[in-house]
Amino acid sequence: MQKIEQRLTELIAARYPDRRERPGYGRLASEICEATGGAISGTYLWQLATGKKRNPTLEQLDVLAEFFDVPIEYFYNDAVAADVRERVSQSARSEPAADTETEESALLRQKLAEQDVQMIAMRAGSMSPALRQQLLKMMESLDPTPPRNEDRQ
Repeated sequence: MQKIEQRLTELIAARYPDRRERPGYGRLASEICEATGGAISGTYLWQLATGKKRNPTLEQLDVLAEFFDVPIEYFYNDAVAADVRERVSQSARSEPAADTETEESALLRQKLAEQDVQMIAMRAGSMSPALRQQLLKMMESLDPTPPRNEDRQ
């Protein structure tokens, strides 16, 4: 019999196949709570996924089952888990592959590799929304046509 942590990890991987886009446990817990109205913490999710906690309540299993769109029996019944795995596998095979990366996101990834861009982003990230808007206006007045490619410096 598979353990809870293995099944939870499978569900997370199935929902977020790209590891780079997989949320941390805190953000995942927020998504779960928002989508289901249930209560579960990021710490508790981490404990379940790492095997630190192995005996979740039915209420918590119900919240997870609702979020991941699986029957609650998935967590403790091998036959149901196998059926769910088969359904997920068939679904993944039938869906067309998404574009791996848009041109804009590739450019963003390239720019974020630069140290000074990272420093600016970190500073801006800690600002209030109003202050970020002011910063954008200042940047617009300094450089009215922001570069869309590598040709401009």
